[in-house]
Amino acid sequence: MNTSAHAIPLEAATRAAFPFTALVGQPTLQRALQLAAIDPGIGGVLISGPRGTAKSTAARALAALLPGAPFVTLPLAASLEQLVGTLNVEDVLRDGQVRLAPGLVARAHGGVLYVDEVNLLPDALVDALLDVAASGVNTVERDGISQQHAARFVLVGTMNPEEGALRPQLLDRFGLSVALANPVDAAQRSAILRARLGFDENPAALGAQHAEEQRALSAALVAARAALPRLAWSDEVLNHAAACAIAAGVDGMRADLVMLRAARALAALEGRTEVTVAEVDAVAELALGHRRPEGSAAQPPSKASAPQQPQPNPQRLQDQPPEASSPQGDWGAMPAQPEGTTKVQKIAGWPPKKA
Repeated sequence: MNTSAHAIPLEAATRAAFPFTALVGQPTLQRALQLAAIDPGIGGVLISGPRGTAKSTAARALAALLPGAPFVTLPLAASLEQLVGTLNVEDVLRDGQVRLAPGLVARAHGGVLYVDEVNLLPDALVDALLDVAASGVNTVERDGISQQHAARFVLVGTMNPEEGALRPQLLDRFGLSVALANPVDAAQRSAILRARLGFDENPAALGAQHAEEQRALSAALVAARAALPRLAWSDEVLNHAAACAIAAGVDGMRADLVMLRAARALAALEGRTEVTVAEVDAVAELALGHRRPEGSAAQPPSKASAPQQPQPNPQRLQDQPPEASSPQGDWGAMPAQPEGTTKVQKIAGWPPKKA
């Protein structure tokens, strides 16, 4: 029996994106996503928070805001070859050419690569993904042959802390981070519900309501991207970013670099002609929050907060006894006492292996 004649035609599914400017109660998240969109070299945004806090909604909304930007989702079950691509070396035997089978990072070029539950991905996959996101270049290697291609995209990773954490080495590779919480204000929750229900009932109507704001923000992001090369960092700004990183107790220099790039992106977005200390302060917590050692609180850098080294008192140095006479370690002032030795009883080992 031929069933093809009775096949039911399938209707093409279209999924409208929630307007970015219609997001309620998430100004920090919106700011971080905008900065990463202006300068993808920042290294993406890690969004941490409980379920139902608009993490994926915000990522899709950002992609819809960028002209012609693709939105690519990385599945949890993806392989490394699916992510970065692979080389068809077998083609060399046939026609002498090596062809690249592009991966997800190639498809995401110029758009947004979204990774849900990034904390559940294998570390090797996350490491490769962050490498490409920070450099904007993907290198594919196989059997001693390698090819490179551009892969500049906005990386957005989300995670629920209740389901596990990322290792500190991988956390540090994300440029910016935002920690979301459940809204506890009744008025704000009502506004979120009103916007969400309105979108579910009539996406086109909510889109039309925010169309002008969307166009203005989209144009501002494009203009900010173009303005980046014209903005430089003064010595004052460099020193302030370094002071912020030192005060936070972070490891390495990545936090300083991310702060500077994010401050430049913010200055470009606000139409400034130079990067100032104010922009560094505005983005500092986005760059330092996930890099700060656990248990240390956020604090602005200042001369007062810097540790003061005690100045030596010459008179006290003269009054102190020689260093050799002071107790050392756990021995106190007593010299080490000799200890006797005891003969160790021989323990039978494994029988010798047969040849």
